[in-house]
Amino acid sequence: MEAMIERCAGLDVHQETVVACVLFGPLDNKPKTSIETFSTTTTGLLALSDWLATLQVSDVVMESTGVYWKPIWNILEGSFHLFLANARHVKNVPGRKTDVKDAEWLAKLLRCGLIESNFVPPEDIRDLRDLTRYRKKLIHHRTSEQNRIHKILQDANIKLTSVLSDIFGVSGRRILEAILNGEKIETDGLRKMVDWRTKASITDIANTINGRIRRHHRDMLRYHWEHMGYLEQTIEELEKQIDQLLSPYRKEVELLDGIPGVNKTAAATFIVEMGVDMSVFKSAKHLASWAGVSPGNYESAGKKKRVKPLKETKH
Repeated sequence: MEAMIERCAGLDVHQETVVACVLFGPLDNKPKTSIETFSTTTTGLLALSDWLATLQVSDVVMESTGVYWKPIWNILEGSFHLFLANARHVKNVPGRKTDVKDAEWLAKLLRCGLIESNFVPPEDIRDLRDLTRYRKKLIHHRTSEQNRIHKILQDANIKLTSVLSDIFGVSGRRILEAILNGEKIETDGLRKMVDWRTKASITDIANTINGRIRRHHRDMLRYHWEHMGYLEQTIEELEKQIDQLLSPYRKEVELLDGIPGVNKTAAATFIVEMGVDMSVFKSAKHLASWAGVSPGNYESAGKKKRVKPLKETKH
């Protein structure tokens, strides 16, 4: 294989240690090898950076091993040309598995230009990505709490879902809070709770809340209600922070928001997952493949077989 990089390094990353192998020398000769092991503490990683700089390394490759690659990337970023390799694409020959051999294998592949780096966005986009993904998780948790409230209401024979399209709307929340507080809901009081836009009649709503609710039901409802309120408050704070961090990308958000079916939340998700610099993808086809919406190509004996799209890990 033809060498393309004079001084490069391969890093075999683990939780506590990182094994570094540097290959250096003229491209037309067999390279020299230098191998060291460093701790993954900040002190150890700074020592790794100094060691690589001393050997005048220009390019560094590491596997995307869980989250262990991230602190190494954060410290080496800006000082070297970094590659994040897909572990599935750089497997070593079976039977030759050691930390040193893995690091050396990565360095050899990089020296010959056989590694394509996974897309890693800039630091500000990575921070935004953490926030948007966490917001998504919290929304799922909120939905789970709402489903549990639905379940308890059915157990107490309260059929609010039969007359209200959303029991967590204005009217539903007022009624649920009254139930939680053990209030006796009269017709006049119910009329004040129900929003004027509600289509169901007051009589129908009154019949649905005439259930058999016990103290146990109220206790369980309160636990879920309070947790749901906490989640909603956290989601609101996250959205404010996301909106602030998106301020440098207002133009991109407006362009994406103009696409039918894409709102501002979806536009923010596109930006944090793909970034705003499309030059990092060779073509639209590469972007579709990276996003996991393009099926693979599997042909054998002249027959094309069905292949599911690969879901790549997003960093």
